[in-house]
Amino acid sequence: MNTIFITGIGTDVGKTIAAAILAEALEADYWKPVQAGYKEGTDSTFMHAVISNDKTVIHPETYKLKLAASPHLAARDEGIKIDLDNIYRDYLSIELNTHHPPLTTHHLIIEGAGGLMVPLNENEFVIDLIKKLNTKVILVSRNYLGSINHSLLTAAVCKQNNIEVLGWIFNDHYMNYEDEIVQWSGCPKIISIPFSENPDREFIYSQSILIKPEIESLL
Repeated sequence: MNTIFITGIGTDVGKTIAAAILAEALEADYWKPVQAGYKEGTDSTFMHAVISNDKTVIHPETYKLKLAASPHLAARDEGIKIDLDNIYRDYLSIELNTHHPPLTTHHLIIEGAGGLMVPLNENEFVIDLIKKLNTKVILVSRNYLGSINHSLLTAAVCKQNNIEVLGWIFNDHYMNYEDEIVQWSGCPKIISIPFSENPDREFIYSQSILIKPEIESLL
């Protein structure tokens, strides 16, 4: 099983859409271990709505928190603390095929919360979870004022921490900035996802066809 961790340069940059396209392309499982805020529905709910294939399994969250805030604050609001060991135990249960027949070849797409330095508790961040799970990473960038800086900082932190980055997914692309981020970061471009007012099942499927050869070659 290949595991890919999807992280972004910040919040609301399109990580869930990118994760859906990857899961559809690879017929991979999906897991968001920490969900903070679900009044408008969870990211897993979105995945159930847009995945077409019948092989992807959407695994339940380890932590499902009501407050739409930084995970450490959302957990504190409910009187709990996010424990990376609990997340790791759930990861092992997926890795050891608890939910599949033996010798499954399913890949796993893990979606993080926000960016690398989002705090999960008072001492640990999303980047610490990536290290604990020892996964490869795909970075998601979305163009807004300041996004080049955020993109390059994200790539630099990965490099400093010896995290293997498979490449960039650029979301809602406009303005010609992608090639420069690729050049300056040293991380390749995987795909650009066009803007869609309605990223529904058909949109996710059409984009998955485009990304399938590229992502399979990376694995």
